[in-house]
Amino acid sequence: MARITPPEIVAKKQNGEKITMLTAYDYSMAAMIDQAGVDMILVGDSLGMVVLGYESTVPVTMEEMLHHAKAVSRGARQALVVGDMPFMSYQVNPEDAVKNAGRFIKEAGCQAIKLEGGIEQAQTIEAIVKAGIPVVGHIGLTPQTATALGGYKLQAKDAESARKLLDDGRAVAEAGAFALVIECVPSGIGKAVSESVHIPTIGIGAGPHCDGQVLVTNDLLGMFEKFTPKFVKKFADLSPIIKDAFSRYVDEVKSGEFPDEEHSFPGGDSLLQSYDA
Repeated sequence: MARITPPEIVAKKQNGEKITMLTAYDYSMAAMIDQAGVDMILVGDSLGMVVLGYESTVPVTMEEMLHHAKAVSRGARQALVVGDMPFMSYQVNPEDAVKNAGRFIKEAGCQAIKLEGGIEQAQTIEAIVKAGIPVVGHIGLTPQTATALGGYKLQAKDAESARKLLDDGRAVAEAGAFALVIECVPSGIGKAVSESVHIPTIGIGAGPHCDGQVLVTNDLLGMFEKFTPKFVKKFADLSPIIKDAFSRYVDEVKSGEFPDEEHSFPGGDSLLQSYDA
């Protein structure tokens, strides 16, 4: 099966077909997500928190993003891989943004990039698209600038901010993005934005009316215990299972139960009998 392309993602909205997206940060997870039939894989800068242990996404560098994006690209054969542009890799000027976006395509093997921001990033999105690089926008709660938004909180809670979000979505679409992530807004606002733009919307805490959904895979699997956003559904709760496996490993090694004969290679006792130490 051939890799999914941006025009195919756009066509899914036109055909009324829901779009699926998950994050991945390494080869093994990307391969499993890909085999499950997920449409798009986002190499999210959320790796800063769930993989690298940072307090936010802000410290994540281009080199860290490219390192993980390369691994994900090797694991995904069918899903469209989207590289998440980290903080300050695109905000300085459109020229730098195009260069950094190009690195995700040329060096890491991604098929598209994602960046945060609405009207204020429209010129940058247009420049990247003109360079031949597909773009996914991101509005609503934008984690890279969460401090300026008052923290990781619900956005578009009043008429003025709701209108701003609608304008942001339209600006991103008009600038040439082929899809739009909407994060942490009331479901009615997610519905309004989805109906007002011709490109697919991918919701994360934006209600059921978006054209698709995305979650951080570590949240979906119950592997990130620091906090769980309201909009996350745990489709598995793996942390207790994983920690139990680690504990049993420690116990069996200390007791001598592991490795046993089943997990050892027999023989070799006589091979060194004639060796003169």
